[in-house]
Amino acid sequence: MFLELENVLSPDELAELRRLADGATFVDGRVSNPAAYAKNNKQADISEANAQAASQILHRALTRNPEFLAFAMPALIAPPLLCKYDPAMHYGPHTDVAFMQLPDRRLRSDLSCTFFLADPSTYDGGELTIHLIDGILKFKGRPGAAIVYPSWTIHEVRPVTRGERFVAITFIESIIKDPQKREMLWTLNEVSELEGTKMDSGNRTRLEQVRQNLLRLWS
Repeated sequence: MFLELENVLSPDELAELRRLADGATFVDGRVSNPAAYAKNNKQADISEANAQAASQILHRALTRNPEFLAFAMPALIAPPLLCKYDPAMHYGPHTDVAFMQLPDRRLRSDLSCTFFLADPSTYDGGELTIHLIDGILKFKGRPGAAIVYPSWTIHEVRPVTRGERFVAITFIESIIKDPQKREMLWTLNEVSELEGTKMDSGNRTRLEQVRQNLLRLWS
């Protein structure tokens, strides 16, 4: 189950993220995962104020987005991280680790999220590529867009051949661990949003009862 979001970030937020990135230090991306032999990129030094300020902007943008909240049902979101890919940089096929250590607890990675921060016309290559049993999906969004996808998939960032790929990433632990159950709740929510006003009020109440009780049961 995938969710493509447009305009998660406003033009002012994008401009501020570029300003913060210009003043940030970018280090070898493997500093956060030394065992990631397939990883060849740069990430903002999270000990610096600019990287922390950027993370807060990205976190606020995501958590105010109602479509994201309904889709992911987040219990915990890792601090978003700015990343850059110069020519020849890439991130080979991999699956995100199941658990990530945050300052105060561990996060189970149910969903991964990439924010697109650069105009796709300014760089070649660098597509987020997700490998599925029945094919391959490629994503290269406009500035301010984001893609949310299952962390368990095999995915990669194709080599950049021109320009600079500028993105941010984060990981989400959902209150609903089982992806099939999460998808069913998402579907019920969509039905309620799209058809609820056309329903008899009693049936709408019954639908909402089922949705809320499944949330209680499965979370």
